[in-house]
Amino acid sequence: MQFKFENLLIWQRAMDLGEDMNQLAYKFPKEELYNLSSQIRRAADSVALNISEGSILQSDAEYRKFLGYAIRSIAEVVTCLHKANRRNYMTDDSFLKYYKACFDLMNMTIAFRNRIN
Repeated sequence: MQFKFENLLIWQRAMDLGEDMNQLAYKFPKEELYNLSSQIRRAADSVALNISEGSILQSDAEYRKFLGYAIRSIAEVVTCLHKANRRNYMTDDSFLKYYKACFDLMNMTIAFRNRIN
């Protein structure tokens, strides 16, 4: 038994992004616990959540709307990555790795959304 969204590569990548951002946030200073750490975790988790929510019992227009929410959440993650990098909470190599993952996921999600009528 499986939900149809579980087969979507964008959902699988979004799940990976959520786990990566969760692990990254553990490395942030304690004073960021209720600020940047929480924000990056919630934004990253929101990507997969919106992809899955939009795929169940929604019209194509509604599905596209939820994919739009997912895309905006990716942009939010990218902004959090920039904040973390500027505050020296991560290495430049880590920033580039996660930035590329976000960039690729955003483009994949936009392409997927464009295929929905």
